[in-house]
Amino acid sequence: MTLTPNEVASLWSKFKITRDGKARDGLISHYSYLVKITSGRVVTSLPPNLERDDLISVGVVGLIKAVDQFDPGRQVKFETYAIALIRGAMLEMLREEDWVPRSIRDNVKNLERTYNRLEVRFGRPATEDEVAGELGITTDDLQQMLSNTSRASVLSLEDALSGGGDSGETLQLADVLADESANVATAVEKTERKKMLGIGIDRLPEREKLVIALYYYEGLTFKEIGKVLTVSESRVYQLHTQAVLRLRGYLQRDSPLFQPGH
Repeated sequence: MTLTPNEVASLWSKFKITRDGKARDGLISHYSYLVKITSGRVVTSLPPNLERDDLISVGVVGLIKAVDQFDPGRQVKFETYAIALIRGAMLEMLREEDWVPRSIRDNVKNLERTYNRLEVRFGRPATEDEVAGELGITTDDLQQMLSNTSRASVLSLEDALSGGGDSGETLQLADVLADESANVATAVEKTERKKMLGIGIDRLPEREKLVIALYYYEGLTFKEIGKVLTVSESRVYQLHTQAVLRLRGYLQRDSPLFQPGH
């Protein structure tokens, strides 16, 4: 049964004011479709020891957390907030499984260092031809590497926010969307992280910037973004991977909040 906007608003009001259990269950049921959508976007192929249902299960936990923590009074759409928590829960499970081949991880680090080095050298984002030349490979080989890296790993904007995850600390996209009960220092830090992320996104080449906006803020799939840009789904994977690699380099180089040990 599909709820009207007024009915959904009524459930939010009832749950947040009275903590009514039935209203909570109604909200979880209404937004359950977000879990399935997100599970299909997190990673295209799972390791042999995991099933899609495993992602669904952990995603439901993220959805429940989103319903419990969401403040309807804030200027953030619930769908945006919930997808961030659902996605974060799924990525965390995948990272704990540590199923990404070492060769993929090495490629990520090598690509990230190359994009960063050329950015400093040229004072602008490097083109694919320039990156391929620096690596001593063809542009086609680079594009294949980007596609393999994105499809086989959990490389995402959350990695950019956490500075690549090498320090052991993570910051999910949801952490910069809402602040439930943080102290002043934490709130200021999150504001700074959000500001630096915005600056980094503005520095991206236009098509990569558009991919980030459509994927993380509009909720489009890679296939849907491909239709918007009139390119293949594989090409969107490549653009997304390049964007995240650039962002990781920007944030780790330019912001003290993203330095190891912070």
